[in-house]
Amino acid sequence: MMMTMNRTVIAGVSAAVGLAVVGGAAFAQTSARARSNVSDQPIMVGADGGERTNTGFALRGRAEVTQGQNRLRADSIVGTNAEGQNISTVTATGNVYYVTPNETIRGDRAVYTVSSATIVVTGDVILTQGKNVLTGGRLSYNIDTGQTDMAAGGNGRIQGVFYPQGSN
Repeated sequence: MMMTMNRTVIAGVSAAVGLAVVGGAAFAQTSARARSNVSDQPIMVGADGGERTNTGFALRGRAEVTQGQNRLRADSIVGTNAEGQNISTVTATGNVYYVTPNETIRGDRAVYTVSSATIVVTGDVILTQGKNVLTGGRLSYNIDTGQTDMAAGGNGRIQGVFYPQGSN
């Protein structure tokens, strides 16, 4: 089962439940606010240790990569260059957290592809927005559009708890 949503779907899920289609289905809602392209902003890195080579970089211990207000944090993060280009992919492993001003995504591993501005988080994935929580096994998140796809985990299902807007 796959669930598709954008950054405002969790907050507005109760209003759009009628749009959900069960079994391989899509669940989408349009974002009312304009977004700036986070992927156009500089990428900053930090860690307890690491190295930079002509093919990329490796960070270990409290490793983090920040772009705009978004932050990727993990036990280790490795960035690789595409031939003749800047960093093309960033792979995070161990205690992975991707944090935006509105969401927190947690998983075991994440791969950020710079060219598509997409981060794919796998493992025991947990997406939170406020009190709302969605869990699964694989999440794909476009950092520019907020479009999110969640696929089932080991139990074969995605699961969530959503609170209507205005509820305590």
